[in-house]
Amino acid sequence: MKITLKLFASLAAHLPAEARSSHKVVLDVDPGTTALDVIRRQRVPEALCAIVLIDGVWVARPDRATRALSEGQVLAVWPPIAGG
Repeated sequence: MKITLKLFASLAAHLPAEARSSHKVVLDVDPGTTALDVIRRQRVPEALCAIVLIDGVWVARPDRATRALSEGQVLAVWPPIAGG
C-alpha cells in the first residue's frame, strides 16, 4: 500500500535527495506498518521526532509503535522546534 511521508526541517535529510525540496516521498509499505516502522525504515532518530501526525492527527510517542497506517495516509514528522 502507498503512504506519504513528510519530514520537515532538519529531518528532510532522511529523505531521498530528489524528495528533499518537497519534504515528502510516497512509500510502499506493508499492511500493518506503524508510524514507528516508517520512522525507523527511513533511519530518522526517534529522539528527534517531536511531533508526529497521521492525516493531521497527533500521535503520542507511546502510540507510534502500535498506530498502523492505512492506504493513502500521510505521516508527517517534525523535530523539536524552538522559537521566540
